Amino acid sequence: MPETASALRKAAAQLAAVSDTPRLDAEILLAHALGIARGDLLLDPARYAVPDSFAALVDRRLMHEPIAYIIGYRDFWTVRIAVGPGVLIPRADSETLVEAALAALPERNQPLRLLDLGTGPGTLLLALLTEYGLARGLGIDTSAAALDYAGQNARALGLADRATFRLGDWGQGVEGLFDLILCNPPYIARSEGLMPDVARYEPHGALFAGVDGLDDYRRILPQLPGLLAPGGVALVEIGWQQATAVTALAKAAGMAATVHRDLGGRDRAVSLRA
Repeated sequence: MPETASALRKAAAQLAAVSDTPRLDAEILLAHALGIARGDLLLDPARYAVPDSFAALVDRRLMHEPIAYIIGYRDFWTVRIAVGPGVLIPRADSETLVEAALAALPERNQPLRLLDLGTGPGTLLLALLTEYGLARGLGIDTSAAALDYAGQNARALGLADRATFRLGDWGQGVEGLFDLILCNPPYIARSEGLMPDVARYEPHGALFAGVDGLDDYRRILPQLPGLLAPGGVALVEIGWQQATAVTALAKAAGMAATVHRDLGGRDRAVSLRA
């Protein structure tokens, strides 16, 4: 078995061709191959022999396969979200919606009704159900594969009794009023180039939204006033250059909009009130 430090150096050198974080990737993959936490590996790397499976994981990453698909999950907010092929991988930028939701509805012990449109593997809904202990939520998606992961994640997090998932086309056919609506729709313009990790592996239906990237906002925003409870708020993720366009669409739908920035200082979400 190769010596651990040497194996990590070699893998990081290889992965530099496909990753901006080659050393981190190597550490995550080796920890996964060993079945341990990355922190345990870094604490005492010499303690572990490098398994034969590590090389195969590195080879998969060299083909641009996302780390999250290789190891089977992505950590988001305070929860671990299982993902796989055909499912949009959670991004740290989307935590902006969680922060904005908690700021808009700061009282955590309310029996809120949450709706997550385009829930994917349940990312936003499950993260917020862990914060609002009395809340219940509904996640809607057009992908049966994504909903399978969402159900799996709800069970793993002990939230299956408070989270319901079903097939649907945005808010069409959804009944009732909701205190908090979440939505991370496709917002990439058809002509926009993507990194190979994303373009080759992640579902294009969860990424692209027409010529200007606004097609799904045009469908979603007019539905929101009829789904919001009095005093409720909707939070929609946006591309960093879309604040003006999405705010105008919100105004046309009769809603007031506030733009929220991510940790990088870029416009990332819009909160909407009817």
